[in-house]
Amino acid sequence: MRLTTKGRYAVTAMLDLALHADLRPISLSEISVRQTISLSYLEQLFARLRKAGLVLSVRGPGGGYQLIDIPENICVAQIIDAVNESVDTTSCKGKGDCQGGSMCLTHHLWENLSGQIHNFLSGISLSDLMAKRDVKNIAQRQVAQLLTLNENIQPNVC
Repeated sequence: MRLTTKGRYAVTAMLDLALHADLRPISLSEISVRQTISLSYLEQLFARLRKAGLVLSVRGPGGGYQLIDIPENICVAQIIDAVNESVDTTSCKGKGDCQGGSMCLTHHLWENLSGQIHNFLSGISLSDLMAKRDVKNIAQRQVAQLLTLNENIQPNVC
């Protein structure tokens, strides 16, 4: 089983949104800069996240995205499912045609593992991730780096 960048980036972007959503919408460009994820890729992911009912888009000046629900009620599995990512560990994508059109000996083992992984990710909320000390430290470092970058770009006006 390998989770692709689509699933990883979606979870990362949603966690970033949850960490920085101080009662205001967060623009995808902010997430893009903090997480070094292409803006166009984020736009594709957030279209799927919005369609799945996980985020709300706010238009106009100061617009961006907000979580539809509190972080405690959004689990990692929902995010991965929303972007059509699979946590399937079977070689046949669950079809049961792993060995020349028939089911292989270990099909049920890998199918059960897929279920266990999905259940595991269903038990982890954005809030759980936000509560981790390392996550908080990394988020603070990213904001500090952004502020330093912005200060270096801003021209001095007397």
